[in-house]
Amino acid sequence: MEPIRIDDPADPRVAAFLDIRERDLAGRQGRFVAEGKVVLDVLLTGSRFEAESVLVLENRLAGLADILEKAPPALPVYVVSAAVMDRIAGFPMHRGILAIGRKGQEIPAADVLAALPERALVLVLVGIANHDNIGAIFRNAAAFGANAVFLDPTCCDPLYRKAIRVSVGAALKVPFAVIPDVGAFTGLLAESRFDSFALSPRGDLDIRQARHRGRVALYLGTEGEGLPEPLLGQMRTLRIAMAKGFDSLNVAAASAVALHHFFDGSD
Repeated sequence: MEPIRIDDPADPRVAAFLDIRERDLAGRQGRFVAEGKVVLDVLLTGSRFEAESVLVLENRLAGLADILEKAPPALPVYVVSAAVMDRIAGFPMHRGILAIGRKGQEIPAADVLAALPERALVLVLVGIANHDNIGAIFRNAAAFGANAVFLDPTCCDPLYRKAIRVSVGAALKVPFAVIPDVGAFTGLLAESRFDSFALSPRGDLDIRQARHRGRVALYLGTEGEGLPEPLLGQMRTLRIAMAKGFDSLNVAAASAVALHHFFDGSD
């Protein structure tokens, strides 16, 4: 492909990249922003999403040659100076690598569930609205072989720019779906032979003692409030042992501990 030089921040060809922070909050009409070299590589090679265009700082282009070779020949790659990049983005863009991806059709949770293998490990997230936590949880999910992540409607979007960046691209790789009714989905998991465990500082069982039959669903709630009591009453609750007098662990860190416990490492 031949890179396309852009010298005017108002050029309509780069309109999708304008005012990144503000439009992240307002929504991008079925699109998302991928930021950074590693994330771009995931988008172009290991993602279920399609790239629409790439915007690159001129002094970063040469270092992306191997990655851009993996892109479809028709993918537009726009090259800009630092001044133009900053004016397009609306703030200093030190990484200098952005891409627009298309979200495509949302996959129903039931379809994601039906596609899981006989041995499966999934996360169910409830009320997690912090993009850093969502990104870190997806990164942990990829690291420890989780097959899918399910989110209730109060969770933030895994395809928010910062969540994708923190996940190091894992949000583009790990299958996920939004579940409108967590209670109903919990019943569906039981019908699908999943052992469901809820993480809670007040859990009945130390996670190190937890056993399962081969299909595991781990429930994580927002920091502070945790998971709703009615939901906790539907499944076994697990606690992570900590030093005496302290029972607070970041939800992303808790996900790593829990996923590692149930990760079989056979792959």
